[in-house]
Amino acid sequence: MTASAQVTDRRTMLMASTGLFLTGFLAMPKKAPSVPADVIPPGQPGKPGDFAFLEGNWKIQNRRLKQGTVNEWDEFEGEATCWSILDGAGSIEELRIPARDFYGMGLRLLDKNQETWNDFWVNAKSGTLNGPPQTGRFQNGAGTFVARETEHGARIDVKGVWDQVTPESCRWTQSVSRDNGMTWQDNWVMTWQRVGGELEIRSSSREAVPTAQRTM
Repeated sequence: MTASAQVTDRRTMLMASTGLFLTGFLAMPKKAPSVPADVIPPGQPGKPGDFAFLEGNWKIQNRRLKQGTVNEWDEFEGEATCWSILDGAGSIEELRIPARDFYGMGLRLLDKNQETWNDFWVNAKSGTLNGPPQTGRFQNGAGTFVARETEHGARIDVKGVWDQVTPESCRWTQSVSRDNGMTWQDNWVMTWQRVGGELEIRSSSREAVPTAQRTM
């Protein structure tokens, strides 16, 4: 099977599994948001197409804070394929990092009633959602999304920011706050560069992602 056919086949399976997830998700009773309304970053009302800039194939330079450190970083390459669904009210990201045996799917859905986006992360090893979504909006070309979690019994806030968006590149930064948002520590920076054609999807072991954070 050619690399292009592999990509098409995997994309078909991923779209099918996403459809099953959406069917179950939409049928679930409404739950309280993962963060209070006053914690959700200010921004313009969310609208279909906000994540259209991600459509296509990407090479990604990753810079991730080493666990248990504050200034030691691990650097490695990755790749992603992204496309829009639901007439722009949803966006799928298939992330592949063979260098770290890491694989997962980002699923972003627009809550049209709240006019906010919810950014879910799916663990490829278990096929289940990991923690609450990050919720937020775009403003002045940058999207900021937050979630509230518990780590070792203590509350933490997690933030993901999409910025430096151009037709050919963008950046995603994840950071964590342990003092109610007073200070933030970056723990993962992804620099995305658009590439043409289909990317090869490599087989690898799948590593778990236990929370809404992207962790290894």
